[in-house]
Order: sequence, then structure tokens, then C-alpha cells
Amino acid sequence: MANVTAQMVKELREKTGAGMMDCKKALVETDGDMEKAVDLLREKGIAKAAKKADRVASEGITRVVSNDKHAIVLEVNAETDFVSKNDNFLNLVSDLGDHLLAVRPDNLDEALKTEMSNGKTVQDTITEAITKIGENISLRRFEIKEKSEGSAFGEYIHMGGRIGVLTLLEGTTDNELAKDVAMHIAAINPKYISRDDVDAEEIAHEKEVLTQQALNEGKPEKIVEKMVEGRLTKWLSEISLLDQPFVKNPDITVGQLVKEKGATVASFARFEVGEGIEKKEDNFVEEVMNQVKK
Repeated sequence: MANVTAQMVKELREKTGAGMMDCKKALVETDGDMEKAVDLLREKGIAKAAKKADRVASEGITRVVSNDKHAIVLEVNAETDFVSKNDNFLNLVSDLGDHLLAVRPDNLDEALKTEMSNGKTVQDTITEAITKIGENISLRRFEIKEKSEGSAFGEYIHMGGRIGVLTLLEGTTDNELAKDVAMHIAAINPKYISRDDVDAEEIAHEKEVLTQQALNEGKPEKIVEKMVEGRLTKWLSEISLLDQPFVKNPDITVGQLVKEKGATVASFARFEVGEGIEKKEDNFVEEVMNQVKK
């Protein structure tokens, strides 16, 4: 029996895209013969995952899960909305959420290396799912929060998982209040908790844009500054959670809502599936012509 080294496993994984355990088993079965191991993985369909790895996965689902002390929001992507409703995919997302909440890794790279209850790493589990489901799948991101006594998590999933929000409120154990804030964040999408959190450079840039807008409107320079200050204040209130009219009762702001309950918003995370991912636009005519030329 050949001595299967870590380098051999790494090489086979790079050749096929299969999981580490699958690569090791294939090398053991083929007595260390790299080419036979590649063929074996291809025959089992495991190597197919490699071809799917470069395909854009911009659909998917978010999930929020918590326990008494910790909570996590995560996004898992697939290529099509159809697959994101597949039971196998949904079970994978559920398992990943429970696992990551339990082990609480510091970052994505660390998360992919952690071992799940099935004895495989997160990455190998995802690779196995790619082979089974037939689409590229990826754990894109996650955020974990910790609460102390006297705090509350707010969890809200919108549009069947299209948007997932996790909030942490301090000074209250009112989970419904925290959920209401999470629902507001899902709907209105604030960038910051407070206007005090907005970076000075971002404010300066916005002020410059607003000033130019006012000048382009032909406003006299002597009143431009006052106009800009008013518009800047309005802009800050629009992007700051505490200044926004509460979506369920626009007569009060979110800041007023939580203050009345003796609470403060400590943090929030809002994940929207596919945000920031450049989706590939398929050109059917071009694709057909390329096939003809081959």
C-alpha cells in the first residue's frame, strides 16, 4: 500500500475540486496512482464539482439562528433561485447555520476548515453538495453576535430568506422590540446606527456633491451653504437607523421607539442575497457562434 501524503491529497484536490477526504480515499483505493485517482473521482461524479466552481453563484438564501448567548446571520449562495428552494440546499444551509453557531469561527477561511458532525469539513460538505445538487454553492459570509444578560437579539427573515437581519439591543430583554427593529432594517436598509457613526470623509464627499448640485441648479452662492446644510442633515437622517421614521409607526423615529423602552441599539447586520456580486449576463447568440467555431 502506497504512503498517501498530504501533498498528494492537495494535488488531487487541485486537479479535481473534490473534498480532502474523498481525495484521500481515492488515493488509498488506487494505491497512490494520481491518474487513476482522478479517473475514480470522475467516475463517482465527485470531480464534477471542480467545473462548477467558477460559475457565478448570486442566488441563495440567508438564515438567522440563535441560542441563549450567541446568534448568527449567514448567506449561502447558489446559481439559481430554483435550487435555493431545493430541500437538499435548505438542509445544507440549516446545518451550516447550526454548526457555525456552535463553533463560532473568527472568519470565513477558518469556518471552511472546521469539522462538522458528519466528520467532514465545511468546505468538503459544500463540495459534496455541489456534486449532488449540480450547481456551484458557496458559504459567502456570516456574522456572529454575543449578548449579555439584559440584552435581546432581534431576528428577521424577509422574502423567504432573500434578506436576513440580526440586531442586538442592550438595556432590554424584549425580543419583540428587537425583532421590530430588525424588520425595520430589512425594509429601509440603513447604513449606520447613528449619524455619529458616519465617517467624516463620507460626509465631506456628500457635502461636495450637494454643493455642486445646488450650484448647478443656479442657486445664488450666498444661500447655497444653508441649502447644503439642510440637505446634508436630511441625508444623514435617511442613512442613520435612529433618525429614520419607524416603519410600523412613522410618527416616531426608531431612536424614539427604543429610548421609550429604555433600550439602545448596540449593533445590526443585514444580509441581502447577492448584493455586491456581479451577475454574469449570458449572450445566447455569442454562445452559439462560439460552439459553431469549435
